[in-house]
Amino acid sequence: MADDGERSTGIEEGSAPAGAPSPPDQAQPAVAVATAGPTVPGRPGAARPAPRERGVGYSPRLALLFLLPALVVLGALVVYPIFYTVGRSLFDRPGSSFVGVDNYREMFELEETRTAIRNNAIWVVAAPTLATSIGLIFAVLAERVRWQTVFKVAVFMPMAISFLAAGVIFRLVYEEEPERGLANAVVASVVDAVRPPGEIEGARPSQTDAARRSDGGYATVQSFRPGQVVGIGLAGITQARIPKGSALARAPTSGGRGALRGVVWLDFTRGGGGQPGVVDATERGLRGVDVEAVRNENVAGTATTKPDGSFRIDGLERGSYRVRLAASNFRQPYGGVEWLGPSLITPAIIGAFLWIWVGFAMIVIGAGLAAIPREVLEAARTDGAGEWQVFRRVTAPLLRPVLLVVLVTLMINVLKIFDLVFVIAPPSVQDDANVVALEMWRVSFGGQLDQGLGSALSVLLFVLVIPAMIFNIRRLRSEER
Repeated sequence: MADDGERSTGIEEGSAPAGAPSPPDQAQPAVAVATAGPTVPGRPGAARPAPRERGVGYSPRLALLFLLPALVVLGALVVYPIFYTVGRSLFDRPGSSFVGVDNYREMFELEETRTAIRNNAIWVVAAPTLATSIGLIFAVLAERVRWQTVFKVAVFMPMAISFLAAGVIFRLVYEEEPERGLANAVVASVVDAVRPPGEIEGARPSQTDAARRSDGGYATVQSFRPGQVVGIGLAGITQARIPKGSALARAPTSGGRGALRGVVWLDFTRGGGGQPGVVDATERGLRGVDVEAVRNENVAGTATTKPDGSFRIDGLERGSYRVRLAASNFRQPYGGVEWLGPSLITPAIIGAFLWIWVGFAMIVIGAGLAAIPREVLEAARTDGAGEWQVFRRVTAPLLRPVLLVVLVTLMINVLKIFDLVFVIAPPSVQDDANVVALEMWRVSFGGQLDQGLGSALSVLLFVLVIPAMIFNIRRLRSEER
């Protein structure tokens, strides 16, 4: 018998010695080779199995010991609150009486809850889709600009700002006064460039000899014939808002043949004195005012006042005319959009959400673009495909998993949106901008202190998030396979 631990070779009895030729009519001798390892006593040639090496992976108790802190934290911060919230939703406001599903019934009967669910649906459809689309556009454009690093940093930077700070920023951006709100300052600049405000916006006649029209202009009550002089005094204009280039007013002494002459001036004497309806020595003319001669509601001639306020309308036929100051003279500057009003508050808050999350979408999609083999894109271009065809038929299909990751992640974040709505929406329109998370806070801690109903809203929010989480888990498992 071979010693333990040795590899031995046994030769059966009757076999020829090593190196000797075997007889031709005799079978070849059988040779038994023992496997490595110690032999078992009493059983010649049998080897013991090699001892198995033991490590950390073979000890479930040791693995559980390492996982225990994480399991305790997970149970304390996730599992216990879920079960406690579900249980609390079945009790009344103070938590002393069991009410069953009454809180859930009341929750769906409230108009505030229905508005919150409707707004959440708008958020889920609009915000993730827009953020993903804009992020995709930015990611594609970033590969084609020279300073792509600077561009990506500028777009991604809002991710470093908390939702609370972003809400404060956009509360100021959406101020209705153009002097204070950036959004309205931009809109007002564009609108005023296309439709400039009037030279004498806010003015009104100083006497009753001119009546206001429905279109915002003023027309004289009295009719005039060519050759007569028309004087129209205005008030309600501060010295600082007198049109630039205006000089002291000068009233014409007489009209020309076939023409109406007149003056438009500020009928106000600084320091007091002066006579209403008469051009005094220190009163200013109003430059750049559009004047029209109207006959039977048809404009027969127009003129623009000079720096001294005088005007002359030529080419008039015989007859009577009323003199009208066009409505464009009194047009107010554009006052801006009511971003924080009931009709636009939800789109305005979604705009703030996009400002924050488009950078995240751009970076993730950009990483997906970098992983696409360039040979595939070049092959498509070599085959004659244009850039749009390459993007639609090659780039977009290859980016589909990445786009799904971004879309589902944003959906989960949108369902839990709270900070932006709470900070941006003024109290007067908070009901119109309400979402489930905000309604949960308002019911539980915002004055009603009904934590039974608030817990029911929390369960509703949890149920709304579950489908997105299940989809994400299934997608991750399918990718692993």
